[in-house]
Formats: sequence, structure tokens, C-alpha cells
Amino acid sequence: MEAILADRPALPTDAPVAAETIRLRADYLLAAQGRKAGTGGFLLQGRARGDDLAPRFGFTASKKIGNAVFRNRAKRRLRALAHEVLRPLARRGWDYVLVAKPGATVVRDWALLQDDLREAVARVHK
Repeated sequence: MEAILADRPALPTDAPVAAETIRLRADYLLAAQGRKAGTGGFLLQGRARGDDLAPRFGFTASKKIGNAVFRNRAKRRLRALAHEVLRPLARRGWDYVLVAKPGATVVRDWALLQDDLREAVARVHK
């Protein structure tokens, strides 16, 4: 068993922490009471939970976004954005909720969404 583990490369210490998904409505409501940063493509809500556990992410797309196809596409884009950009920037003990904006989240250029998220995280962490 030790020989098998010895062959595996060690995980880097600066690797992004694993994130969990916010599942309870109460946690979404608490995040909505926290800090907010609006951008051209979405709204970022964030709050410190007061513990040292892994960050949690939530995604919201209301019916204002459109039918189920557009809502699902918006949430897929927000999840991919969180995985690429937010996960490395997220702080332990924080909840983050990305809220889709009608007419923007689905059609906005990917590079602009990434820049929006970096800027929004910096504002929420101030």
C-alpha cells in the first residue's frame, strides 16, 4: 500500500480548495444579506460564514432569464465560470452565489465574464 502511495505525486500546497454547493434555501437567503457586486453579466453575492470549511458556491437563474433552456444554459455558464475563475480566488469559510442576469449571462463574451468575476470577487472581499 505504501508503495502505491509513494508513486503518486504530492498535491501542491497552493492548489485551490475543493468547493461544495449551497443546497439549502436558508443559506441562499443568508448569502443575499451579505456583500454584493453587480457586473455586466451577473450578480455576485458573498458572505463569510465564520468557519474555516471549504467555500461553497450557489447558482441562481430565475424565470426572468427565459425558458428552461436559457436558464440551464445560464447556470452551466456560471458553474464553468466558478470552476475556472472563482475556485482559485475563493476564501475558506465563505459562501458565494452567482445570480444570472436577463439578456446578459447567456450572450456575454466569455472573456468579459471572466474579467467581471475577478473584479466582483475583489469588491466582495474588500
